[in-house]
Amino acid sequence: MLRFRDETAIPAMANFFASGVLGLGEKLGPFLWQFPPSFAFHVNDFERFLALLPKDAASAAAFAQRHDTRVKEPWFDAPRKNRALRHAVEIRHPSFLDETFVRLLRKHGVALVISDSTAGWPYAEDLTSDFVYVRLHGTETLYGGAYIDEALDAWAHRIVCWANGTQAEDARLITAHKPRSRASRDVFCYFDNDQKVQAPFDAKRLRERLQEGSFSGSSR
Repeated sequence: MLRFRDETAIPAMANFFASGVLGLGEKLGPFLWQFPPSFAFHVNDFERFLALLPKDAASAAAFAQRHDTRVKEPWFDAPRKNRALRHAVEIRHPSFLDETFVRLLRKHGVALVISDSTAGWPYAEDLTSDFVYVRLHGTETLYGGAYIDEALDAWAHRIVCWANGTQAEDARLITAHKPRSRASRDVFCYFDNDQKVQAPFDAKRLRERLQEGSFSGSSR
């Protein structure tokens, strides 16, 4: 687990970026930074973490050069073509349900992961970046349980709203302050209900709904 409260923060993150992830180039998607249920929100600590996140591939490659000896075969070649990097944060402690947290994410352009699960983790749909990152962890247990048709219909409606730059009317929000208006947002949706190999089938059913184009983006 990476630590962000002391002098180990920089080499820990540098080791990650030196591990070879930048070799994905144009295929590199958003970075997911997941925090455990024991990790509470502390403004100064979290802002320090957000400030460390490299905004583009060139910055990440430069950061990776600060890796330590735990990375045996570092790879952090500077990209031929620089590109922006995207970061998303998944929270699991209720102390993050704080307007200050949302303001920090918007300040740094980091997405709040919309995380659906049975584990009792905090759930919020505040839009804090130019993209949306959704994780669907299951309906019966953590990582288990298929999504019924009605649930997939609801997620399809939300995805269309987000893709159109808007928000569902019944969105559960931390703050009433609206994000900057956008004509559209990229949406990344991942099914994590992989027990009994349910995830790919649910993903296929959701994709079919979106391809049909039968869901409106009516919103607030």
